Amino acid sequence: MTTLLLDTHTVLWFWWDDPQLSATAKALICDPANRKLVSMATPWEVAIKVSRKKLDIGGPFRGFFDQHMIRTYFEWLPIATKHLDYLADLPFHHNDPFDRLLVVQALSENLPLVSADSQFDASGVNRLW
Repeated sequence: MTTLLLDTHTVLWFWWDDPQLSATAKALICDPANRKLVSMATPWEVAIKVSRKKLDIGGPFRGFFDQHMIRTYFEWLPIATKHLDYLADLPFHHNDPFDRLLVVQALSENLPLVSADSQFDASGVNRLW
């Protein structure tokens, strides 16, 4: 069993069956032997984008994540102080604060990150796509 950390777009594209999701990413997520984690940074990022009208999730934000997390058996990865310890020393290969948090969560938990974003590669994350 492999435990995967899913980037925000990966989560949304999987839930929406978006063709932008790579075949490799879809196969990893669909494999019942793999554990799928979603950072608590993800709903935070989505909530901000929804409130700023930069993202349409097709309905109200309230309940959106709870419904889909249960339906797909994804699990939450809380933000822990050890993640923030890594964050203080992380070079600025990526300026987006949510992506930076995903980097440190992946590195500190030794998790591969399922993401289309090649900017993660400079941070030493094991990116799968």
